[in-house]
Amino acid sequence: MSAQWRERREAGGRVAIWLIRAAGLFGGRAFARVWLYPITLYFYFRRTHERRDSRAFLSLALDRPARALDVLKHIHCYAATILDRAFLLNDASLDRFDVRIHGLDRLEAEIAPGRGVLLLGAHFGSFEVLRTLTARRPDLQLRVIMDLKQTRALNELLHALNPAIAANVIDAGVDPGALALSLHEAARQGALIGLLADRSRAHEATAAAEFFGRAAQFPTAAYQIASMLELPIVLAFGVYRGGNRYDLHFETFAQEIRIPRQGRAAALQAWAQCFAARLEHYVRQYPYNWCNFYDFWDRSVDEQRTRNAAVSFGGVP
Repeated sequence: MSAQWRERREAGGRVAIWLIRAAGLFGGRAFARVWLYPITLYFYFRRTHERRDSRAFLSLALDRPARALDVLKHIHCYAATILDRAFLLNDASLDRFDVRIHGLDRLEAEIAPGRGVLLLGAHFGSFEVLRTLTARRPDLQLRVIMDLKQTRALNELLHALNPAIAANVIDAGVDPGALALSLHEAARQGALIGLLADRSRAHEATAAAEFFGRAAQFPTAAYQIASMLELPIVLAFGVYRGGNRYDLHFETFAQEIRIPRQGRAAALQAWAQCFAARLEHYVRQYPYNWCNFYDFWDRSVDEQRTRNAAVSFGGVP
């Protein structure tokens, strides 16, 4: 995967993010949403790379050349979900959202044996909307794996809104031994362990998978965790439908994952491809929920495939 997402500076910075927080919490959500329109225009005109990459992605997802209005709609959807984080992490604000839950029976079936479950999501829609489920089901414990070194300003804001959230975060940036112990303890307690599986961190193992007809690198840590801790995997995607409306989709991905010593790379690649296929299924239905504003695809793999195809037909690479 392109490393651009790690190299891009945070949009807005601390001052803008805290202004959004103040507008939302003291002026109310309706007042704060008015500011989404100038924020969308600012982002569109000032963030050249993101505007270009949004247009390129939407042209694939919509099966037609993306227009300026499409890009503006994409940015507005992203800004709306970022704003809603402030409210989804505030316990007193959860009841203002209209959330439809699909596939809850599949999640409950995996929870029933009293074991932990690995919830696999992506930078798509809102992962924070999961909190509406745990608010309805206080017996469910949600732990989220995050790299706290990325998007520091946003993380500081979100944790300031609800200090209890910070206690349930498993920091992916610690040493592997400490991370393994934290994961083992969360699984032992029967927690829902949330992990976003579309972006890789520096030096993290990845596998190439086809996504929208092109190669992209997906991290493989989730499948190794599931194999090591003997956890089932359930997909969890929170789709923003506009206004205060969200759809929360659960889907059984794997009841058991075994990664053999022999053929390890092939097994991980196969699971990464399965995830990419299901993610593409949802993204095609809700393209404006895509939250990766950078070149997501692996150009080196595409170029190698082109060279191999040329050679196979007797051409010159």
